[in-house]
Amino acid sequence: MAQNLWTREELILAFNLYCKIPFGKIDRNTPQIIELANLIGRSPNAVSWKLSNFASLDPALQNRGVKGAANRSKNDEEIWNKFFENWDELAFESEKLLARYKNQNLEKSEELEIKDGKERERKVKTRVNQNFFRTMILTSYNNRCCITNIQNPDLLIAGHIIPWAKDKSNRLNPKNGLLLNALHDKAFEHGHIAIDEEYKIHVSKEILESDNEGYKRFFVPYHLQTIREPERFLPDRGFLISHFENKFKG
Repeated sequence: MAQNLWTREELILAFNLYCKIPFGKIDRNTPQIIELANLIGRSPNAVSWKLSNFASLDPALQNRGVKGAANRSKNDEEIWNKFFENWDELAFESEKLLARYKNQNLEKSEELEIKDGKERERKVKTRVNQNFFRTMILTSYNNRCCITNIQNPDLLIAGHIIPWAKDKSNRLNPKNGLLLNALHDKAFEHGHIAIDEEYKIHVSKEILESDNEGYKRFFVPYHLQTIREPERFLPDRGFLISHFENKFKG
């Protein structure tokens, strides 16, 4: 009997889930995998295997010696590439699909008091995509600040290497993301710290040469240390170089 091929919608939903759960939870007994399996009428084993197919395409996992499932299809690769070509559209499409399969209203869930249809849709898309990005970055870094290892989501920011306003095409690209505590996120934003292409942290001379006790406690110890790398979606070296050259105060 011929195997039931995965549809485009099913693959998009599977990749959506791949972005949201840690690699270590890609297992048929994981509740989120069971839930998606029930939604699309497949077995939890089939869903976990499909997520492992996507894992085999992830360079960050390959760098750690994690291969994922070897029998990925051309359709798996196509969906992977489609997301990386246009995260803004594909992330939103995946969230709309998920809401439809769950019989939920995506607009109502955002609770926006906007009557104009186009403006409302734009606002909904922005909020949904921002939430998707945050979830994806939190998951990639296992809810830990990549500099201090702080592990409290309330204190962590899913920030952008290239700012949201500067590069529309990479707003949702997880390789443009860093998970930082609020203090170091603000310092990165204003160029007081930077991360080089080897993922080493650099602290500005102004801070390094200061007698301020706060600087000595919260910044100086991390100078030239290596960040805690994410489980997947390694920061793009080109983005880091651009921030280093254009924003870092040196």
